[in-house]
Amino acid sequence: MSLQVFMLPDLGEGLVEAELVTWLVAEGDTVHVDQPIAEVETAKSVVEVPSPFEGTVATLHGAEGDTLEVGKPLISVSAPGAAVPAAAAQAPSPDVAAAPSSGVGAASGSGNVLIGYGTPGHGGPGRTRPSRRSHLRQEPAEVAAGAAPQRRVHLVVSPLVRKMAHDSGLALADIPGSGADGLILRRDVEAAMAQAVTPAVAPALAPVPAPAGPGSAAVDPRTGLRVLARTPLTGVKKAAAIALSRSRREIPEATVWVDVDATALVELRAGMKAKDGTAPGILAFVARFVTAGLARFPQLNTQLVSAEGADTVVEFDGINLGFAAQTDRGLVVPVLRNAQGRSARALDTAIRDLAKTARDGKAGPAELSGGTFTVNNYGVFGVDGSAAIINHPEAAMLGLGRIVDKPWVVDGELCVRKMTELTLAFDHRACDGAVAAGFLRFIADAMENPAAALADL
Repeated sequence: MSLQVFMLPDLGEGLVEAELVTWLVAEGDTVHVDQPIAEVETAKSVVEVPSPFEGTVATLHGAEGDTLEVGKPLISVSAPGAAVPAAAAQAPSPDVAAAPSSGVGAASGSGNVLIGYGTPGHGGPGRTRPSRRSHLRQEPAEVAAGAAPQRRVHLVVSPLVRKMAHDSGLALADIPGSGADGLILRRDVEAAMAQAVTPAVAPALAPVPAPAGPGSAAVDPRTGLRVLARTPLTGVKKAAAIALSRSRREIPEATVWVDVDATALVELRAGMKAKDGTAPGILAFVARFVTAGLARFPQLNTQLVSAEGADTVVEFDGINLGFAAQTDRGLVVPVLRNAQGRSARALDTAIRDLAKTARDGKAGPAELSGGTFTVNNYGVFGVDGSAAIINHPEAAMLGLGRIVDKPWVVDGELCVRKMTELTLAFDHRACDGAVAAGFLRFIADAMENPAAALADL
């Protein structure tokens, strides 16, 4: 058949659904192999989905904001030169192949989509994605008499612009672009946001009238208060909610903590910065001490697996160190793989790069999964401690509080020192309290005497 249906692929790590953020094509548009057709948000990241087919878009199976299941239709594409059947476009028959390997499908595209790498077997080695603008500028040679004009795709290059529009509830198709060829720029979205907000200012200042009757507004039965909004959890926040609930439900965690005099570490870093102009961050030093501590206490770098009624502790040859990071999309944990043996400077560079990638929304499943131990620097939020929830299915998480001046006794004398608090939450099935306390004490000692610790590493 001439109609090709592209099913939403598994975008990595066994994900079962994705939220449709933005359509990059419209029904009636001409698409080419490897041309991005949509942006979808998974529990891991926002990714572009390229088309495995060439032809004319017959049906978009979903609206922006919808949650789509993996394996269900994403887009239907009519083969080049074939008419778009209206009935088939609305309800493709079961015998339509999702990704044919021969016939029309083979001529139009490979059907074997690898997210981020395009489709193989389309002319030559490497990626050959055509220019997005070149496709968007194409106009049909002639329009059939009486046919509706083809809707032109909105020109957007920056993922930031798309995200701003999506987060503000604006449709890109309704925003006029001021850039070259109608390109939608950041200032265009900001102007549209201002226009959307301005009319609502005056009513917002007026007092809200009381509901006219019991059916005029939803009332929460437990509190008796009027419900202002209901927001479903999606994407990263939904994944985090599932993981956190599972951790609390399955892991019998215990917590140990200790006050740490970090004065020597702060002074060491200040001296390095004064001498060389740069120095690793405190978090990088802590990460270096963590990898050394896990080598001495490997029970904390494990995973407990329950299957068929039996519990098994899995030990790893290496350390994949996760770092909790707050982003606009929610809490994520980018993972630095094989962190063992790296210097504090190398760890500092890697941590900064990972954090930037995650906050820019560019981290994929490979960067946001596979951790064996997590460090949570909640001190950046100005707090001293936290009863952390272990990042399931790991065995432990180390928390680092803020560093502040506090009175402390040193050699029998009361003085002001740079103090912080370390907290370790651990799975009590994976290790005993003595192991957890020994690991935490090792990190604390290294922070209080960093020169000696680094000399031995």
